[in-house]
Amino acid sequence: MRNVIQSVLLLAALMSKTGAVEVVYAQLGETATLKSPGGVNLQNEYVYWHFEKEDGLQLAWRNNMGGSGTASAEPWKDRLSLSDASLIIKDVQQNDFGTFLLKGTGVTRLTTYKLLKLTVSVNPLSPLLPGDSLSLFCNAQTLPGHKDPKIQWLNPSGEKIKTSQGSLTVRATSQDNGQWTCVVTYDKKENKATVSVTVLDLSPAPLHPQYTSKSWPLTVPCSIPAHISWDQLKAKDIQDVRWHFVPESGFSPQSLFSLSLADPLTWKADQDRGLRPVTDPKKKNLSLTRNRGTEEDEGDYVCALGFKNGVTLNRTVHVKVLQIISSPGTELISGQQLNLTCSLGHPLPSDLQLKWFPPEQSSLSSPTSDRDLAHLTIPEVGKGDGGKWRCELWQSNARLTSAEITLKIEPKMSSWMLVVICSVTVIVILLLILVFILYRRRQKMTHLRRRLCKCKTPKPKGFYRT
Repeated sequence: MRNVIQSVLLLAALMSKTGAVEVVYAQLGETATLKSPGGVNLQNEYVYWHFEKEDGLQLAWRNNMGGSGTASAEPWKDRLSLSDASLIIKDVQQNDFGTFLLKGTGVTRLTTYKLLKLTVSVNPLSPLLPGDSLSLFCNAQTLPGHKDPKIQWLNPSGEKIKTSQGSLTVRATSQDNGQWTCVVTYDKKENKATVSVTVLDLSPAPLHPQYTSKSWPLTVPCSIPAHISWDQLKAKDIQDVRWHFVPESGFSPQSLFSLSLADPLTWKADQDRGLRPVTDPKKKNLSLTRNRGTEEDEGDYVCALGFKNGVTLNRTVHVKVLQIISSPGTELISGQQLNLTCSLGHPLPSDLQLKWFPPEQSSLSSPTSDRDLAHLTIPEVGKGDGGKWRCELWQSNARLTSAEITLKIEPKMSSWMLVVICSVTVIVILLLILVFILYRRRQKMTHLRRRLCKCKTPKPKGFYRT
């Protein structure tokens, strides 16, 4: 009690001589800056910094020639510096909290600073799962006889959270992961202190679907953030890591992969759909990939982490397949009508656009683009329309995927070619008939000869004497 009274008397004595006290808050181990008073030009003056009292320990000095120095004795050695007339204290220690005085040779009154302690903490210290209780505490030292500072918490998104005397308790969500900031306001001046909160979760899923085609690779992303380790996940009793697939057709979900959590981490395929994990799971990249997409890839892919307490963390990735359909087919005769359709199976969102790239010699101008140009019609295809057609899906300046189709155009037969073909056909038929007639005639002659000659030595007809 006696020490408090002495502090109040000392502060009152200083204020009577120096005016208002500048209050600065700092955390242990952080850097504190005691800024020189605004509106006062100290460039041409000798400046001195003292600790606790006007004739106390000299911490730093600076002359009007640009020379300067700081205390070299412990505990201030190598922790003090000057920026103009402002005093910077690195790695603030417990004994640093107290009174600092700034004196300029041309200033009749001292400027007094009070360095006060600001403490923030979080409970529990270990990483959290969504749904766990999260408690935050912010304690700001006060001056005897002065009003208490205003304390507010800012979440990692920068939103203000109402508190009761600096303490805050919430149910953790993935949005609570990151730096929480305690803002202490005193005399309209803000001082901030931060504390880190770790909430275990998967990296955010992409905001838009993943697009692929039969001529485009497919990657289904899922990963564990860099600041989360497998050891932390195992400490929270992770049970399984799985991939599921829900087809666009509405069929029942299919289990794709499961991860064995024994050392070494190993993927096990539950169904062979041509997909494969991209890397060693120790690197925390759980994504799936394949070299080329297929129509059957369309649907929702679910990456899930299951824990012993029943909590499941999952991310859903939507996959869409771009397709080109040619009518009446991919092999046409010059002069036929061609209909090409490039689509995702549904109308395009307003932020997506299609671009067509026909063969170089095509009768269609190249390239052409339009958000609604899902269908192309060429009344009469020509030989130049044969080859590779490409349809690309774009969003702003980014190409999302592309699909390709190869058309074969056969030349149309002329009247002369038809006459030649018909003539050759008639000649061949006549030759076949002639061969058949000659063959039949020869057969008949052979048969007649066999009937006239049935013995080797035939006798002539008549009567004979016996």
